[in-house]
Amino acid sequence: MLEHGGNLRDATLRFGREDWLDLSAGLNPHWYPAPALPGNAWHRLPEPDPELALAAAAYYGAPLMLPVAGTQAAIQALPRLRKPSCVTVAAPSYAEHAHHWSGHGHTLTQTPYDALDAAVAGSDVVVICNPNNPTGASIPAAQLLRWAGQLAARGGWLVVDEAFGDTAQHNSVAAHSGQPGLIVLRSVGKFFGLAGIRLGFVAAHADLLRELADLLGPWAVSGPAQHIALAALRDRPWQHNALARLLASGQRLQQLLAAHGIRSTGTALFQWWSEERAEAFWQHMAERGIWVRLFKQAARGIRLGLPPDEAGWQRLESALKEWINKEPI
Repeated sequence: MLEHGGNLRDATLRFGREDWLDLSAGLNPHWYPAPALPGNAWHRLPEPDPELALAAAAYYGAPLMLPVAGTQAAIQALPRLRKPSCVTVAAPSYAEHAHHWSGHGHTLTQTPYDALDAAVAGSDVVVICNPNNPTGASIPAAQLLRWAGQLAARGGWLVVDEAFGDTAQHNSVAAHSGQPGLIVLRSVGKFFGLAGIRLGFVAAHADLLRELADLLGPWAVSGPAQHIALAALRDRPWQHNALARLLASGQRLQQLLAAHGIRSTGTALFQWWSEERAEAFWQHMAERGIWVRLFKQAARGIRLGLPPDEAGWQRLESALKEWINKEPI
């Protein structure tokens, strides 16, 4: 199983402390306040609520959406819906995409973002995180739609993972997902800070959504998750306030890092930078109870999420000051 952020049990076991400031997962630290659940929420079988798909389509601006148990469920299932294909996954990006497309008879190539245009011509499937996780790189929607058209013309797919797209909705291609060959993934875990309910959505042509639903089987999303997400997707005032807060906090985080000599990129929810002393930085932060995401492979660097309160901001700033004053070993 691949390593991800949010693994505080591992942090506690390794460093023997409980007082963690968890900046490892890139989630909104001010999560949506879940409403009270109906009395039978844990008893009734979770038949799909059609209102949830409609609310998601309205919020994300897509023609049709299928609720799934987190976008992870779709990431694992989509490779099983195609015959063996030539697949290009933009790199670096969320590692689960390459992990699952590398099986089921597919031929996988990982391609840097700046080389994707040339790669489209030789691919049956292209998978892109937009904005990218972990770097925050973004490809204009117009370019994505051109690639989608090229791939669809020969029966191919463009899979666009917009899990971090809520703070850059202007660049979403979800509105075009009714056309064959374009598949868009969205998540309520990031912007709404509700990763624990395991809920995401897939926007695509109706035929593909039917195939995916059949593969995932009945009762794919829990009843409580459906109830909470329906309230979140309809709550426009909360969404408006959360967006403003996240944009301001994202800018503050980038400025804080810059003030300590770190040039980062990212989104309103996280910042990332290539770090030559990545392991040392991760160790330095962990020893101070700050859990950050360490990338050891090709994307060697650090990703930081947003502190939840002023005490967290001050704690991060203090640790950064100590880092820049620390002599390299």
